[in-house]
Amino acid sequence: MIGVLRHRRFRRLYTAQVVALVGTGLLTVALGLLAYNLAGADAGAVLGTALAIKMVAYVGVAPVISALAERVPRTVLLVSADAARAGIAALLPFVTQTWQIYVLIALLQSASATFTPAFQSVIPTVLPDEEDYTRGLSLSRLAYDLESLLSPMLAAALLTVISYHLLFVGTAAGFVASAALVLSTRLPRLSADRSSAPFVRRVTHGARVMFDRPVLRGLLAMNLVVAAATSLVIVNTVVYVRDRLGGSNTGVALALGCFGFGSMAVALTTPRALQAFGERRFMLTGCRILPIGLAAAATIPLLPPAVGAVLLAVTWMSLGAGTSMINTPAARLLRAQTDPGSRTAAFTAQFSLSHACFLLTYPIAGTLGAAAGLPMTAVTLAILATLAATTAARVWPVSVPVGVEAVVAAGR
Repeated sequence: MIGVLRHRRFRRLYTAQVVALVGTGLLTVALGLLAYNLAGADAGAVLGTALAIKMVAYVGVAPVISALAERVPRTVLLVSADAARAGIAALLPFVTQTWQIYVLIALLQSASATFTPAFQSVIPTVLPDEEDYTRGLSLSRLAYDLESLLSPMLAAALLTVISYHLLFVGTAAGFVASAALVLSTRLPRLSADRSSAPFVRRVTHGARVMFDRPVLRGLLAMNLVVAAATSLVIVNTVVYVRDRLGGSNTGVALALGCFGFGSMAVALTTPRALQAFGERRFMLTGCRILPIGLAAAATIPLLPPAVGAVLLAVTWMSLGAGTSMINTPAARLLRAQTDPGSRTAAFTAQFSLSHACFLLTYPIAGTLGAAAGLPMTAVTLAILATLAATTAARVWPVSVPVGVEAVVAAGR
């Protein structure tokens, strides 16, 4: 897998992704501390609002920016987004009111909603070989998982010698380094032949491409399966560990580490697994694993703490593995199902619509968890994931091809 880094342009872009992710990880820790400093016991509400703003930005801003910036060179777009994120991160230490956090987070996440789909759509042109592209996707998934594990540790180590305000400086430095690496990389110019189309049509072009093709409709349903499982883990891990199992903060970190470990294990084996099983079989296997894992999570609070802790670790690893089985190959489907002229729009639509699923599953995981308890929440999410997985299997028939012939069949 590491051999794909021999490609100079991909190596620089991958390094840019890694340093930006480290900066984002530091931002997550620093933002939590800033919210606590400003709001005290209400810090959770502040962070919850910030998370909602993030999702709204991802869902609403990404397609609009993509349509407006169709003819902007990718280098200019990516560097501008990184520069905006760096500038906003540098302003966060000077925040004195919670509303200021909301404004800056809205701007920062809008910049991220600009950067990420554009970055993802460039990689297929940098790695034209299918096997290299698959290895690149696995490395990218691995980077996200490692960031979730290592960034909090790095932040904890830095906080022993510096104030949390300086973590924002580290965040800004990560974005600046990312911009410098992108700027030093010669990127191909992507074709976009829809500049004369009406604006609303350009905004919705990517979504129309995804709804038009059976394989991508299957991917849309799979996004909801992933959101159901991920929401339970992100929102309720601390409740499972601290409240139901009597664990510590270290236990919370270990539980999240189990989720990350499962995801990384799959990311490392994805290239060979796809060669053996193909995208449909591999991704639908992930769709089967996640509802089973969510159903198992419903039984954890009913067990003795020692047994529940073991089941939690195994379940969280299986949920991490299942989500990675869907997320890692997703970009392969987008690449295979689109031509260069519609690829950026499709990546943007996937970015936006996949995050839209969390606007449904986050409230279920949080509000229902508080009102009806963890078992009912896990069962509800398991039912939702099962319905979405069934839909994915039905709308992506076995006979429907994944590659270029599918694009031709769709009228391209």
